[in-house]
Amino acid sequence: MPPMVIDLRRADDSRDVVHRAVQALAEGRLVVFPTETDYVIAASGRCGAAVAALERLATRREREPALSLVPRSSDEALDWAPRMPAIGKRISRRCWPGPVALIVPDDHAESLVHRLPAAARAGIVADGRLRLRLPGHPLLGDCLLMLAGPVVLAEPGGPGGGPAVEVADALAAGGELALAIDDGRARYAQPPSTILVEGESFQMVRPGVVSEETVRRLASLVVLFVCTGNTCRSPMAEAVFRALVAERLGCKPDDVERHGVVVVSAGVAAWPGGRASEHAVTVAREHGGDLESHESQPLTQALVRQADLILTMTESHRAALVTQFPEAGGRVTLLSPERQDVIDPIGGSLDTYRRCARQIRGHLAARLDTLLQDVPRG
Repeated sequence: MPPMVIDLRRADDSRDVVHRAVQALAEGRLVVFPTETDYVIAASGRCGAAVAALERLATRREREPALSLVPRSSDEALDWAPRMPAIGKRISRRCWPGPVALIVPDDHAESLVHRLPAAARAGIVADGRLRLRLPGHPLLGDCLLMLAGPVVLAEPGGPGGGPAVEVADALAAGGELALAIDDGRARYAQPPSTILVEGESFQMVRPGVVSEETVRRLASLVVLFVCTGNTCRSPMAEAVFRALVAERLGCKPDDVERHGVVVVSAGVAAWPGGRASEHAVTVAREHGGDLESHESQPLTQALVRQADLILTMTESHRAALVTQFPEAGGRVTLLSPERQDVIDPIGGSLDTYRRCARQIRGHLAARLDTLLQDVPRG
C-alpha cells in the first residue's frame, strides 16, 4: 500500500499534520520528513523493528553509523553522548537546530543508547560512535516535543548520488512507508555538514551546507566577562585575558580569535556604544591590552547563548544573570576562584584602577590552564 502524502503547504492546520506524523511514529511506522537540507525517513527509536526497517533504507558509509539519532536539543544530546568533547558541545549549541550532524563517541555506560532495543542500537552505533543530528525544520521539532522517545533518521540518496531534495526522491527509496510530508524542494538542497569530533579537534568528514571555515569559527572557545556598565571592570578583564592568552599561544592579542579563542564583555546595566573609562584604557595598556576602540554593550540572550564560560565580577552580577538567563546557570561563575567580588574602581584614582586590574589578572592567571584546555585544535 503506498504511503499517504500530505502537502504541508496546502494543509489547513499544520498541527493536524504533526499529530498524524506522531501517531505513525508511535505505532512503529516510517515517516518521510522535510528538513532544510534534504528529505529524511524517520522511525521511533523505541521500536526495534521500525529502526531495523529504517536501516535497510539508509545509505551506508564506512566507519559511520547508518542512522542518525535526533536529540531535542544540544543539552539533551549529552544524555546520549555523556562524553561529548567540549568542542562538540560548542558546535551543537551554536548550530542546532540546523544543517550540521556530529559523529561523537559512544563509550559511556550511562548513555541512553543502552536503554534502546538491541535492534535499534545496531543501526545507531558503529565503531563506538553515534551520529547526532537536529534538523531545523519546525515540523520535525514539533513532533519531537510530542514523542516519548527519540527519533532516528535515515538519509536516502537522491538522483546522481546526491541528497533527496524532493519528497519523490525519498519515496523512491522504497520500504514500508506510512506517511510522507511534502514541503516542496528542500531550502538548501545540499547535504548537512557531517563533522567527526574527537578530543578537542574536529574533522569535516562529509562537506555540506556549513563550510569547514564556518565550523572552525563556531567551534571557538567564547569567554564572556560581565560587570555593570561595561566601561571599567569587564573591559579590563577582556583586555587582560586576551593578552594572557596571546602570550600563552605565542601570538599577538589581535590574533587570538584565529587561534580559536573569542573574548567579549558586556554589562547587566550597560548602554550601547559607551567608551571605556580613561583610567581603564590606561591600565589595560599597561597589561598589554587595548581598549581605545571599546564600545560598551548590554548583556543579551544572544551573547549568553554563544558564551562557553561567563565570568562575572561580583556575586550580584552572577545572581542577576542567572535570574534572567537560568538556562546558562552551568556556564556562569565568579571571576574569583575564591568567590570574592572584584572591587569597583569607577570614580576612583588611577591607583584604584591598577589595584583592580591586578586583582583581575591574578584571578585569570589562577584559572588560565583550565580555560585553555578547551581551546580547539587541528
